[in-house]
Amino acid sequence: MAMQLKIQTCLISFIVLAAIAIGGCTERDRVASETTPPVSPVQESTSTPSSSETPTLPTQATSPLMKDLPTLTGKATVVMTVKGAPITIEVDGTQAPITAGNFVDLVQRGVYDGLVFHRVVRQPQPFVVQGGDPQGKDPSFPTERLGTGGFVDPKTGRDRNIPLEITPAGAKAPLYSEITSSPQLKHLRGAVAMARSQSPDSASSQFYFALADLEFLDGSYAVFGKVTSGMDVVDKIQQGDRIDSAKVTSGAENLKNGGK
Repeated sequence: MAMQLKIQTCLISFIVLAAIAIGGCTERDRVASETTPPVSPVQESTSTPSSSETPTLPTQATSPLMKDLPTLTGKATVVMTVKGAPITIEVDGTQAPITAGNFVDLVQRGVYDGLVFHRVVRQPQPFVVQGGDPQGKDPSFPTERLGTGGFVDPKTGRDRNIPLEITPAGAKAPLYSEITSSPQLKHLRGAVAMARSQSPDSASSQFYFALADLEFLDGSYAVFGKVTSGMDVVDKIQQGDRIDSAKVTSGAENLKNGGK
């Protein structure tokens, strides 16, 4: 019986992990995932920093992925309203400056206003509420294709993608583009994190709320904040519900390199 329960638990974890990865993918990745056997959506890095190593933040000169990306140098507060009810999010630029900066920048641009929550998974156990696909603003957009889009930067005309950004516990700066064990920001209930495809550096605008503690996602997906009030609102979100609005209520001055 114990062995059967363990197998079932592992199977559930595999299924829901794939759900997040598919949710952040491009149309090409989505089609590929439907025509090939299911595999793990991420490949773990073969190198793990030792406790004596201090990760350093790449500069824009040394990391093309960092060039021109918004950064948040401290914390900010975002109030997201769904069906008239507020959800207050603490966005943590101290531990996740690029991921948090990207989110705050998109909030200030009004990208999330009117977008649909295209994936809500509560069975067989509470998992995530996911949204942030800009294609969802168009009510006529096919629902089966939601989850394939990201933010297109008007300055470049191309998708803005951000690197996987994880600060290991006890480290002074994040690591980038690799799976990391023991992250500082964990997938506790109420955590807010970025969805992505199989590529670690494919996150764009899609995000999710964790409906339960999801330890098996830690270090593979970038947590950048948490719900400080309004988790009861998150618990009531249904697939198809829309974000009324999202506003930065404090900490906007900590955003660097943002734009509208």
